[in-house]
Amino acid sequence: MELTSDPVDAKAQGKPGTSMTIQLIEHNLHEIAIDGRRVLFHIPTSALFELDPVGEAVIDALRTKSVSEGDALNKVLARHFDADQVKDTLDELRQLNIVEGGPRSSPQAKSEITGEGLTTLILNVNTGCNLSCTYCYKEDLTAPADGDLMDIETAKRSVELLIEQAKSGEPVNLVFFGGEPLTNMRLIRETVAYAEDKAADAGVVVDFTLTTNATLLTDEIIDFLDHHHFGLTVSMDGPKALHDRNRKTVGGKGTYDVVARNVRRLLSKYRSRPVGARVTLTPGVIDVHAIHDHLVGELGFHEVGFSPATAGDNEIFNLNEQELAEVFDGMKALGRLYMEGALRGLNIGFSNLHQLMTDLHEGTRKLIPCGAGVGMLAVDKEGKFNLCHRFTGSKVPTFGDVDNGLDQVALSKFVNDAQDRTDTGCATCRIRNLCSGGCYHESYARYGDPLHPTYHYCDLMRDWVDFGLEVYTRIASENPEFFANHIEPRRAN
Repeated sequence: MELTSDPVDAKAQGKPGTSMTIQLIEHNLHEIAIDGRRVLFHIPTSALFELDPVGEAVIDALRTKSVSEGDALNKVLARHFDADQVKDTLDELRQLNIVEGGPRSSPQAKSEITGEGLTTLILNVNTGCNLSCTYCYKEDLTAPADGDLMDIETAKRSVELLIEQAKSGEPVNLVFFGGEPLTNMRLIRETVAYAEDKAADAGVVVDFTLTTNATLLTDEIIDFLDHHHFGLTVSMDGPKALHDRNRKTVGGKGTYDVVARNVRRLLSKYRSRPVGARVTLTPGVIDVHAIHDHLVGELGFHEVGFSPATAGDNEIFNLNEQELAEVFDGMKALGRLYMEGALRGLNIGFSNLHQLMTDLHEGTRKLIPCGAGVGMLAVDKEGKFNLCHRFTGSKVPTFGDVDNGLDQVALSKFVNDAQDRTDTGCATCRIRNLCSGGCYHESYARYGDPLHPTYHYCDLMRDWVDFGLEVYTRIASENPEFFANHIEPRRAN
């Protein structure tokens, strides 16, 4: 077998020459066929191997029945391979914990979370929003006139806590969120100035991020964001007919015209970083290809990410089973265009698949779904720490506040509980280290429990990852320079 990453360290057990029954640990491997080649996805490390003839034969023999290493297996394969070849392959499979019986690796240990090491804080700077999008998940959302603005002292204490936990020279990220964050531009300006001064004194690099509906963008605001190198994401749902279905003003008027006008202005002026779009897919808004073509091809966004609405039980905007399947079919069709572009050295800006390529290239092994609670928290208007921006205003308990500090005991318990997938479908799922149970808020909204696995789209996610494995293998085989040019620089930005 040819490894794409270093094998897992193994500590040999048993004695050389001992004959014992061996068998495959099926939940640690998954095979896909690509152009007549058999590729093995090693689930514990998210690594890919192309099986050689010996590896294929050993796995096929073990799948047929349990055999003993020293006699039965060699007899089965004796026509084509000598005993040393079989032994070397078995040793490699044991190191990867793909077979049991004889020497094998230890299972991956869980990481103990302490609640320290905060690197990202999301500031919910205003509960008010000037739009009334039908699918908005924010439980603390209000109309503009009723919005609760975060005060500058809460923002400053948040900055101080973030920088206190930062390691010298390491970057920290301050995210401005809402409602619509640009409705509290005064706080954003003051907080940025304060954070830059504090970071400079502490020898820390501070980065700023903001998600906006773009309705309030002006030349002055764009210049400010550009000057301070903000990472920007614009919430936009595609062409006018699709965007205006859900993204309306409080008065019920569609917002495409003003958003498109401001986006064109933004993209013509913004130079510090690429700007991406985030699309929420709902009934009637599922044409992934057309949306991508418009946002990237016509408006000029650097990349587009798609988020299907599936949480909760709201038939107005929730995708049903058939619609969700159509969405994933559309994403795979767009993914094939992504692959064709990658083979030519181009990135077409499809962030869902690009992120999966990044995870596979880096050998991502998630013990938890995301950084919420581990490196990332959200601060609400009262200064309380929430798991992420989606939970502000919810009934889920918070984890301390900016005045009294993090409740590290409660936070550690939550995240360590999240790692325990015993007696769930996640325990042996082949994408467990890429999904790790799914979004906490998705689970909370649909099942009332943030730790409940997102079973409602498990099969679709497994199929999506299988598709991603095929795309990754094709690119790695035919144009590996794509990863150096378009994947690895992501970590440098």
